[in-house]
Amino acid sequence: MQPFVIDALNGVSYGLLLFMLSAGLTLIFSMLGVLNFAHASFYMLGAYVGFSVAARAGFWWALVIAPLAVGLMGAALERWLLRRVRPHGHLAELLLTFGAAYLIGEGVKLVWGLQALSVAVPAALEGPLFEVYGLAFSRYRGFMMAVAVAMLAMLAAVLRVSKTGLIVRAALTHPQAVEALGHDVPSVFTWVFAAGTAFAALAGVIGAPLFVVEPAMAESVGSVVFVVVVIGGLGSLGGALAASLVIGCLQTFAVATDMSLGELLGDLGGDMGRSLPAAWSALTLAQLAPLMPYLLLVAMLAVRARGFFGQRDDDA
Repeated sequence: MQPFVIDALNGVSYGLLLFMLSAGLTLIFSMLGVLNFAHASFYMLGAYVGFSVAARAGFWWALVIAPLAVGLMGAALERWLLRRVRPHGHLAELLLTFGAAYLIGEGVKLVWGLQALSVAVPAALEGPLFEVYGLAFSRYRGFMMAVAVAMLAMLAAVLRVSKTGLIVRAALTHPQAVEALGHDVPSVFTWVFAAGTAFAALAGVIGAPLFVVEPAMAESVGSVVFVVVVIGGLGSLGGALAASLVIGCLQTFAVATDMSLGELLGDLGGDMGRSLPAAWSALTLAQLAPLMPYLLLVAMLAVRARGFFGQRDDDA
């Protein structure tokens, strides 16, 4: 029972970090219809910019400056590049963001080098937040969870209640009518894209003390984020939250156990565990943990292709 509680909390904290990252991608897709392949690169850029700012001004300034700086870069990408290719369709947008991801990755290597960087947890967030049955839960993970929940509450308030959210949602479906009312729809889309990339950068700053900051971090987390968005349902923030928590807990519990695949299948019943090749049966769940999001993706696409909360395509 004791390890289960801490593993559950660690899984939720990791899932909320995934949500912070996937929320920006979901926001951009739901509002602009752009599947931003460079999203994980903005996450990486946020971690690197946050590292540089924290080294000079401290972690708390990095939390503010890095998302703002990366958000402005996202606004520039949308304003001067994506807007130009939008008349040519979604394929052109996808290819442009794919190229932007490559350029950001190479730029990071030129500025910060190829070596991995270590980011220290700020002194105010060091140590345990509380103990459960003698096992400690990190104060920093608690802070990360609080930031993710605050971001979710802010998004819900802005998109569902505020005048800005009403304009954004109206511009998505009736841009000509919104423009006729005097609103600058292209600028609305630019700032939505900027907000999405800023959320990715914020996740990068907060995740940096828990993970290694390196040029390959975009590739390692980018595919998982797309899995989260697809499983949750394209364009659904609630689905992204649910999928993030499921994947975060699934991977955390898998890493924390030493059970083998053969033992798991044997406990589930049947002869499948004994019929597996010996090499497969000996694999531990910890070794299979990196594959679990993709196994869940395949299962979800086979059973419910629109994801947890995706909208059914009635025209299909």
